[in-house]
Amino acid sequence: MAIITYIEFNGEEHAIAVPAGTSVMRGAVQNAVPGIIGECGGVMSCGTCHVYVAPEWIPRLSERSPAEASLLEEVYDVQANSRLSCQITVNDELNGLVVRLPERQV
Repeated sequence: MAIITYIEFNGEEHAIAVPAGTSVMRGAVQNAVPGIIGECGGVMSCGTCHVYVAPEWIPRLSERSPAEASLLEEVYDVQANSRLSCQITVNDELNGLVVRLPERQV
């Protein structure tokens, strides 16, 4: 279990306990965090789970796959720290992870 903090565009924070092995997207959807839709259910075909990972956490994540990088080219307001939250699997080392939600999703 890891505590993931989701910060909405308006600044509202949601600290959620997410079980290891669950995606950051699934943790948000299961806990009704506004701003993460996860329309495709995590199969990386929609981009509605776009988040900005806090810079200090980026080295702890796996690299973007070519498919994720390609889909991120299709979403709004991409930044260097943009990720699809369906592609981030929670583990104990991610306890404390902070992600910010963009103003708008795809």
